[in-house]
Amino acid sequence: MISKATIDTVFETARVEEVIGDFVNLKRAGSNFKGLSPFSDERSPSFMVSPAKGIWKDFSSGKGGNSVAFLMEHSHFTYPEAIRYLANKYNIEIEETEQTDAEKAITDVRESMYLVSEFAKEYFHKTLLKSEEGKAIGLSYFKERGFTAETIEKFSLGYSPESWDALTKEALGKGYKLEFLESTGLTIAREDRPFDRFKSRVMFPIQSMSGRVLGFGGRILTNDKKAAKYLNSPESDIYHKSKVLYGIFQAKQSIAKLNNCYLVEGYTDVIQFNQAGIENVVSSSGTALTPDQIRLVNRLTKNITVLFDGDAAGLRAAIRGIDLILEEGMNVKVCTFPDGEDPDSFAKKTSYDDLVAYLENNAKDFIQFKASMLMNEAKNDPIKKADLIRDMVVSISKIPDRIQREIYVQECSRIMDISEQVLVSTLAQLTQKGEVEETKKHQKDQKAFQVVKNENPADVEKVDILYRLERKIIEILLLYGNKTEEFEDTFMKTNEDGEIVMVTENKDFKVFQRIYLSLQEDEVELANPLFKDIFNDLINYYLQNESFSLEQYLMHLQPEFAQEVTDILMEDERLVMHNWEGQNIFPKSKNDTIAQNVAETILTMRWYLVGRIIEELKNSIAPGADNTEPMTMIQDYNGLTLAFSKKLGRVMSRF
Repeated sequence: MISKATIDTVFETARVEEVIGDFVNLKRAGSNFKGLSPFSDERSPSFMVSPAKGIWKDFSSGKGGNSVAFLMEHSHFTYPEAIRYLANKYNIEIEETEQTDAEKAITDVRESMYLVSEFAKEYFHKTLLKSEEGKAIGLSYFKERGFTAETIEKFSLGYSPESWDALTKEALGKGYKLEFLESTGLTIAREDRPFDRFKSRVMFPIQSMSGRVLGFGGRILTNDKKAAKYLNSPESDIYHKSKVLYGIFQAKQSIAKLNNCYLVEGYTDVIQFNQAGIENVVSSSGTALTPDQIRLVNRLTKNITVLFDGDAAGLRAAIRGIDLILEEGMNVKVCTFPDGEDPDSFAKKTSYDDLVAYLENNAKDFIQFKASMLMNEAKNDPIKKADLIRDMVVSISKIPDRIQREIYVQECSRIMDISEQVLVSTLAQLTQKGEVEETKKHQKDQKAFQVVKNENPADVEKVDILYRLERKIIEILLLYGNKTEEFEDTFMKTNEDGEIVMVTENKDFKVFQRIYLSLQEDEVELANPLFKDIFNDLINYYLQNESFSLEQYLMHLQPEFAQEVTDILMEDERLVMHNWEGQNIFPKSKNDTIAQNVAETILTMRWYLVGRIIEELKNSIAPGADNTEPMTMIQDYNGLTLAFSKKLGRVMSRF
């Protein structure tokens, strides 16, 4: 179990924008950062990170929290794993305390699968470097490919021995369960005995964006025609090959920094490019490119350059992937290599400067690529040329942005020497269905903003005023609870003539003290159970700590409070998302009127609660009965609400 001192150090050291920046392409927005949500498919950024508050909020999915919460949501880390990840990132030594049997039992199935996969990675890597068989077969192969010791270490390359059950036997001996070896696909169970799936292969661990081992790719080195050359882990609870890109863990920072991702086909393509000095490269691992894989890149950059072999099969694969990339609203270029070359072989024999120059000079826009590739096939055949143009227009139709479509139509017209009018007409036919659906959606959205006369006022949904007021109290406590403000204090006093009069004085209070005392005076508790618990937690924290640090409070915030607290703290960041200041609209800062904000909130709550009492008294009036007492009380309470309205400086309408 990780010690409290280590956890505190991790929270104090970790910077939320740095942690999340490893997974999401963040751009500065004032004092905050924003980016595309990693939890939903979106094209406009609704993900906000606040370094000052140490938290993030995803307005599209409603998720939010601190650095640890992000890792738990995004990468499915357990709490201890997230702490260990951050400790490793910031080179913090982890102090351990004894873990109880109950704590060990909490580890779930997915976690067990991750652990056994991590063990297998380390076992294969150690076997490659330390065993005689591994060095003679696996290490020799990697060296023949030109991979250095640093590269082998960076990608944790390994070797699975020729023995039928070497890994299985080692894992069972270390206490790992057979059921998890089977569920990850590392072991294949037979009635007589289990055996290793990747027997006698060099191993390529497949990692998530956060570095967790999801599965493996294994290449056989013998000429056994019955065995597949490459073998991947089967689908499992942690490994879905359509949602994984090989090398994304090593490439993520470079992709975000350079704002471009090179997409290749195989493991060795990725590794060879890295060794050549180009790190922003990932692979679809030999499978057809999928929308999920493209969205994975879309979290980091809008730009993809597809690198393919110069052979016909590679070119056809490039064409299939282009339309998928365009559909996701991304910019795509294609770069091919000379005949007989692939990214692996070309990078191996080319210097860094020459490789960068080649990629820059030969990366073509998808329109230019399709034209150059297919024109040779069409030559002087009008029918084939027409098919080529139609194929290019199909690709253009996949682009969501209308302006980009218009530009590509012009480019296609220029390259293919055909009128824009014909292309626009063809494009309109292809996009008509999509445009109609888009128009219907737009009309539906617009309808939601129309002012509709409600024939029955009782049908109008009532705003939960008390919920908003209680939420406001929690917000004030979080943001300003420890600030000292001057409040107007009213109390009864006997004057020189012996009369009891109301006296108003200004006194200094801590904001949390003022709120707490005001609610105590009214004998009021928050009605919402969650707000009540958060309120009590905050008041206790203020009473037990002389100074208040929002970051420190959030560190130790109970998980059941985290979501609501984050929602409240990040509410103001919606202003940043909408860029009001860019439209010359400047919202008033709450810091300017803290005392007024507190007083109005408490007074409004009093008005609301008194109003509820009035309604209850009205409902208690019975025909024919003596209603003198409730009527008198109603009159008194009405006078009180008028006083509240006068104090607030506005007319308060009932419900």
